[in-house]
Amino acid sequence: MADLAPPQRTSRTTTGTAAAARWRWRIFAVTWLAYAGFYFVRQAFSVAKLGILEDPAVNTVLTEQVLGVIDAVYLAAYAVGQFLWGMWADRFGPRVVVVGGMVGAIVAACLMGVSSALLVFGGAMVLQGLAQSTGWAPLCKNMGNFFPVRQRGRVLGLWSTNYAFGGLVAPPFLGWVAYSLFDSWQVAFFAGAATLAVVLLLFLLLQKNSPQDAGVEDAGVEDEAQHEQEHGHGQEPDADASSAPAKARRGGLALYRETLRDPMVLTLGGAYFLLKPARYAILLWGPVLVSRRLPDIDKVGAVLIPVAFGVAGVVAPIVVGWLSDKLFGSRRVPPCVLALGLLTLTLALFMPLTATGSVPVMIAVLAVIGLTVYAADSMISCVAAVDFGTDKGAGTAAGLVNGCGSVGAILGGLLPGFLSGGALFTGFAAAALLAGLLMVPHWNRRPRTAAAS
Repeated sequence: MADLAPPQRTSRTTTGTAAAARWRWRIFAVTWLAYAGFYFVRQAFSVAKLGILEDPAVNTVLTEQVLGVIDAVYLAAYAVGQFLWGMWADRFGPRVVVVGGMVGAIVAACLMGVSSALLVFGGAMVLQGLAQSTGWAPLCKNMGNFFPVRQRGRVLGLWSTNYAFGGLVAPPFLGWVAYSLFDSWQVAFFAGAATLAVVLLLFLLLQKNSPQDAGVEDAGVEDEAQHEQEHGHGQEPDADASSAPAKARRGGLALYRETLRDPMVLTLGGAYFLLKPARYAILLWGPVLVSRRLPDIDKVGAVLIPVAFGVAGVVAPIVVGWLSDKLFGSRRVPPCVLALGLLTLTLALFMPLTATGSVPVMIAVLAVIGLTVYAADSMISCVAAVDFGTDKGAGTAAGLVNGCGSVGAILGGLLPGFLSGGALFTGFAAAALLAGLLMVPHWNRRPRTAAAS
């Protein structure tokens, strides 16, 4: 009987590997779509701002300054959620966290569509921020469960196109539906909610948390969390089921403390705090910023021109992920620093370059900003955070890094309502420069697994 064991083991491994490969790309597709879907409710407010500021029924209360404060409220809630949901995904799995977030985002968007009262807007944006923050860290965790470190630069680089794609496609789609079909800014919220509802259904049907949940095994995937689950329970044989929640709480807090002590994770968080304001200013205020610099452009044109920012943002994660794996040997810092250097220069030149009022120049400048900001963003917030967080703490690390970035993003939502373009973009350039300088000392740093391979 013993001589039959090796062929049986080989057969199971071969079958498991093939099934796991299919599941990897299924998870890639459904999690990519899930995060892109979040943007259809996230961007609804950005599109609606154009109509709100021209609607005499509401623009005396919902002024530019008030809209900036509402953005800041949203981003504060988003930051709080980032610090929470990554750890929850490590404890309970990504599925329950992401599904709850999608439902909350849909409800919040519908509330903003039915009422323009300031308190309703503010409350709905708090809910929207908490709901939106369920997406990134849990879905990064989900992807990390299915893909090994050696592939993550390329795979997560490609996967990270989801938020650039969402930011690219959602505004023109919502703007077309709201202003061309219905001529109503409220419709932007309903169109976004309906789109995310379709994505939610697909996510429920297709997603699994890990290869083990999908019923497959793959020796190529480094799954420390599963190993700990299989072997760790024997450490406390006398513990009964009633003690499980307390152990989970202790484990989650211990993992959070361990992550906070990692200097590389803290560096990523600091750099992301400095980078995020520029991206979110264009993401949330892009149509308004274009309108200020090109006053002859109509509302639809002001919504469409920032598409250049999103198009470049789709390309950037793919390129930078490939470079980090192939050219830099799984080192994530060098491509980040190079991107941040070019971003600094472009932000510093934004005002003089766009002073001509030329549409092609505006498109070109936004494209370069999109290329550089998304290249650094995807490396810091996804690939590097998952790599340095380790498999068992990938959600916690991604949540911590993104939480720091989301605190910075509050400034991106708030400042455009109060500052002139010159002060705004000079400040963003200085922040990008500081982020690059913060990461330079870690130029040769690689994740432990990559260094050992």
